[in-house]
Amino acid sequence: MTKNRLEAFSDGVIAVVITIMVLEFKVPQETTWEALLPLIPTMISYALSFIMVGIYWNNHHHMIHSVTSVNGRVLWANLHLLFWLSLVPFATAWVGEHQFAQVPVVVQGVVFEMAGIAYYLLSHTLVHHHGRDSEFAQALGGDFKGVVSTLLYPTGIALSFVHPWLGFSAYVVVALIWFIPDRRFEKVHPKG
Repeated sequence: MTKNRLEAFSDGVIAVVITIMVLEFKVPQETTWEALLPLIPTMISYALSFIMVGIYWNNHHHMIHSVTSVNGRVLWANLHLLFWLSLVPFATAWVGEHQFAQVPVVVQGVVFEMAGIAYYLLSHTLVHHHGRDSEFAQALGGDFKGVVSTLLYPTGIALSFVHPWLGFSAYVVVALIWFIPDRRFEKVHPKG
């Protein structure tokens, strides 16, 4: 089975996720700079979520570009990832609307963690499909950043119970880890 439909569908879903996030902004009734102040928590939450979704899109693109084909298991693993990414706008809006209250920040961390696990499962489903000795498996390697991320999110979730900003800060650290694009797959297919 070719990978083109999986790529196109994933790109479309991710574009909708980003669009939904920006639509959560409520336009101020007044036309003053002060009217924007209540939107600052939403903007901060949006900025992190936009970066996270962008990181997933970027890495997903490189990962899928480096494979030769997909199968039914890969399609389901990809849908699993898209499911969790589709919940990012909800968590983002909740955090912003309630100005970084504890439970919304915890929920945002859970959504990020589950997306991280889903990405990890997708990458390992692709390894299974292509074989442990494939170029793809060699490029994926030990997936250090993926493992570290799936450990940092629960740390952030736990820290959210101490103070929500501590938890949110842990999510920012994960974004910073991934902000420099992952070049593993570009080494396999440098023109991707």
